[in-house]
Amino acid sequence: MGFGASLPHARPLQLSSSLYGESLSSSSSSTLFIGGPFASAPSILTGSKLHFRKLVIVSKRISGLEEAMRIQRQKELRATKKFKRRIPLRPGRVSPRLPVPDHIPKPPYVNSTSLPELSSEHQIHDSEGISRMKAACELAARVLDYAGTLVRPSVTTNEIDKAVHQMIIEAGAYPSPLGYGGFPKSVCTSVNECMCHGIPDSRQLQDGDIINIDVTVYLHGYHGDTSKTFLCGNVSDGLKRLVKVTEECMEKGIAVCKDGAIFKKIGKRISEHAEKYGYGVVERFVGHGVGTVFHSEPVILHHRNDKPGSMVEGQTFTIEPILTLGSTECKTWSDNWTTLTADGSPAAQFEHTILITRTGAEVLTKY
Repeated sequence: MGFGASLPHARPLQLSSSLYGESLSSSSSSTLFIGGPFASAPSILTGSKLHFRKLVIVSKRISGLEEAMRIQRQKELRATKKFKRRIPLRPGRVSPRLPVPDHIPKPPYVNSTSLPELSSEHQIHDSEGISRMKAACELAARVLDYAGTLVRPSVTTNEIDKAVHQMIIEAGAYPSPLGYGGFPKSVCTSVNECMCHGIPDSRQLQDGDIINIDVTVYLHGYHGDTSKTFLCGNVSDGLKRLVKVTEECMEKGIAVCKDGAIFKKIGKRISEHAEKYGYGVVERFVGHGVGTVFHSEPVILHHRNDKPGSMVEGQTFTIEPILTLGSTECKTWSDNWTTLTADGSPAAQFEHTILITRTGAEVLTKY
């Protein structure tokens, strides 16, 4: 389950050029560097002596100004791109909160309707903690896999919630979203243009929908968090591609992780891959530390950024990019949870909880 962050937009960078001494403004994180004197064309011939006028050539890195302009053109194209609009999502009927047996341990936030603050405590574990994290994450992965088998036309998201709830409590675990900041259900179900935090309700899934199911379980004092976007029936090629690339972005973000790696590499790698296909990367919702606490530092940004800090062996956190076919701006329903793309374009998300090791990252939400 992703954490929402209010992130200030980065100030445009000043790219200096010594060609005429001016500054070039760009919103890209790219830089220009100045090459040495290059070739010359003869300008004045004095006797047999040839005088050359020195020219300064401005060079660029592959991620420089030209790349930034290419990305901007893609964004403009994407903004006007036609996509087959489905019937917009509308709030359905939300059934009462499901009960959890008294003997199942519950996280501390369930007795409050206030949204917990992001904990500053990084989730770094000893061997026992890692063992418990693995157990919680494996259960979350199994529940998510089962939830995916329920996705088909005419099934309601409320039915998915009931099935997920039952499987979790039968395993002796608590569904972490239930009661988190007043969230009324045991799982998040985000359909089509819903970016995240969709509340299960009476709406039936339609042929051609995509749905992200976000499962978090609390087992033996540890949270395991994962999500996946599933296809419902006959889904268009365009939506299939969006879902596929979103999963690839998550995997590419995971691939850069290891002890000592800097966090900002995650956003860089994800953005590079998304931009190849003209997709937007949502900035508002971020990955997070997870363990004995549901949401903690570090905040994991999925877009290009300059966030300081590096990973530590034994640390656990989520990577959970959201990609959109159109705008990355969002709007939230009056329930204060369900968040949609501002232009109604489809969105997809994938999430894993990972453990940082000396040589890489172990995905814990697999089995």
